[in-house]
Amino acid sequence: MKKYFLLLALCLAPFFPGNRALSQTATAAAAPPKVLVFFSLNVEADHMLFATDALKFFAELADKDGFRVEATSNWQDLNEANLKQYKLIMWLNGAPGSAAQKEAFQKYMDNGGAWLGFHVAAYNDSHSRWPWFLTFIGGGVFDVNSWPPIPAKLIVDDPDSPVTKGLPKTFVSPTNEWYRWKPSPRLNKDIHVLMTIDPSNYPLGIKAPVTSGDIPVVWTNTNYKMLYMNMGHGDKVFASPVQNMMIENSVLWLLDKH
Repeated sequence: MKKYFLLLALCLAPFFPGNRALSQTATAAAAPPKVLVFFSLNVEADHMLFATDALKFFAELADKDGFRVEATSNWQDLNEANLKQYKLIMWLNGAPGSAAQKEAFQKYMDNGGAWLGFHVAAYNDSHSRWPWFLTFIGGGVFDVNSWPPIPAKLIVDDPDSPVTKGLPKTFVSPTNEWYRWKPSPRLNKDIHVLMTIDPSNYPLGIKAPVTSGDIPVVWTNTNYKMLYMNMGHGDKVFASPVQNMMIENSVLWLLDKH
């Protein structure tokens, strides 16, 4: 495992030298918006593979679309003073653990901050002790997941959203572990679902198939500038140009650049 983390560090070094900003395209006179990406190291291997790919993807996207991105695995950076610098924060494969970190995030969002969370970043169950976040994410707790990871046909619920701009009505999302939430976030009046698992996929999975139910995979809580995406398991997430367009659209929308 130590060798794996060393290899990871060597792979990411060109993208995150000294945890400094990646994009150097802006001038001092017109500073671009800043994005802070949180990732965790001591996590499931497939979640780390996703984070590795995501860090590279967002580094390249920053250069293309004119924003600055920084990354950290230190969740202590989730504090009020530090977050004031950033237009958007992302959680790739983890979530804050301490009460102080949670409080800082809540205050950041309540004061107009933006958030993009992937896959396990929104995981919660009966043991979770963060009522505000449960409401923030739509009121549903983890119910069941498909296994093994598998591609799935997705339906675009709102083709007029800036997030889904240019996407076909349906497309096949690459291999992923798909979560079902209970109750479905769609039942929450504040949640706007943008993409859903097509029921034609059922049974979804082999060893532990999901056979029914409403499974939104991309949504926003309309009380905040936020998006949650169920994608985020393994090293195939960025294999689809269509899905990559949706992720890029999402970042630009959250940065008020779309």
